[in-house]
Amino acid sequence: MTASLEVQRASDSGKIPTKTSLAKYAQAALDGRLGAAKLVIRIVDEPESQALSRQFRGIDKPTNVLSFPFEASPPVRSKHIGDLVICAPVVEREAAEQGKPLEAHWAHIVVHGVLHLLGYDHRTDTEAETMEGLEIAILGRLGFPNPYEA
Repeated sequence: MTASLEVQRASDSGKIPTKTSLAKYAQAALDGRLGAAKLVIRIVDEPESQALSRQFRGIDKPTNVLSFPFEASPPVRSKHIGDLVICAPVVEREAAEQGKPLEAHWAHIVVHGVLHLLGYDHRTDTEAETMEGLEIAILGRLGFPNPYEA
């Protein structure tokens, strides 16, 4: 399975992973879950993240990742599974606050967002346990530690 990834850089951050790294993280989340897929990762600064969070979540503050799943209406066929909007400054701040390597946190945020695009969620304890278990396993295969351990 191969993911086709478009990366849109709308952030001034100089700490954004390469397209190759982002694709590797997305691919790891897709492996074994979906055939060929296309997705967009848009990397933004806080004003855009905050505006989107306010508009689509009703929360007036920037967030690390927003997931916008896409499902084509029949008879249209599309391999596009959706878009992720990742706020670089929030990811950088969270990594520093949590004492995590920045690359590991970027990987976690991409994996987390892709799992949302695939329909996983964490609204209930059961959903959270399932999703976190997948994240831990996927990140482990990428060589990153459990993001939920202190």
